[in-house]
Amino acid sequence: MMTDTPHEAARLAALKRYDILDSPQDGSLNRLTALAAKMFNMPIAIISMVDEDRIWFKSLHGLDAEQIDRGGGLCDSAILSEDVYIVEDARQDPRTLTNPLVVGEMGLRFYAASPLTTHDGHNLGTFCLIDQKPRYLNQAQQLMLQDLAGIAMDEIELRLAARSAVAASTRRVAELEQELEQARKQA
Repeated sequence: MMTDTPHEAARLAALKRYDILDSPQDGSLNRLTALAAKMFNMPIAIISMVDEDRIWFKSLHGLDAEQIDRGGGLCDSAILSEDVYIVEDARQDPRTLTNPLVVGEMGLRFYAASPLTTHDGHNLGTFCLIDQKPRYLNQAQQLMLQDLAGIAMDEIELRLAARSAVAASTRRVAELEQELEQARKQA
C-alpha cells in the first residue's frame, strides 16, 4: 500500500529523524511487548517501524524475525488509521484474504494495532498484537493497546530528545573551547 504522496514523504522523513531503524534491541521496549503479550494473552506482540519498502521490528515478543516486506504487512494499512486497526479473523476479512501472512506458513488470523504517532502527527509504525486464531478486543482492551503505543512512543521521543541534547551540548562545548582558545591568544 506504499504511496508516493507528500504525506508519505513527510512521514518517512519523520521516521528518519528518529534514527531508529536498524538500531539495537531496547530493554524497555522489549519489556513492553512482553507485558502486552501477557496482558492480552497473545502469543505475539511487536513494535514495528514502517519504512519505505519494509516493516522493521524494533521490539518483538513471540516471533523470530527482524522485518518483513512492506507490501505484505498489515502494519502498512494500520499506519493509515488514527484508531486501533483490528482484523478479528483474517480468513474472513476481505482486507486480508490474499495476504501472504494469512495464507502462508504463519497462518495469521488475528491482528490489532495502534499507531505510534509522533508529537507532530506522523505515524511511524505500530504497537501490534498477533494470534494464529480469531480474537477480538473490547473497548477497554483497545484503550490499553493505545496506551501501550503511547508509552512506546514516549520512550522513542525521549531517546530523540536525549540525542538532541547531547548534540547541542557537544556543539556548545566546542564553541566554548574556541572562545577559550581565542581568549588565550589575545592574552
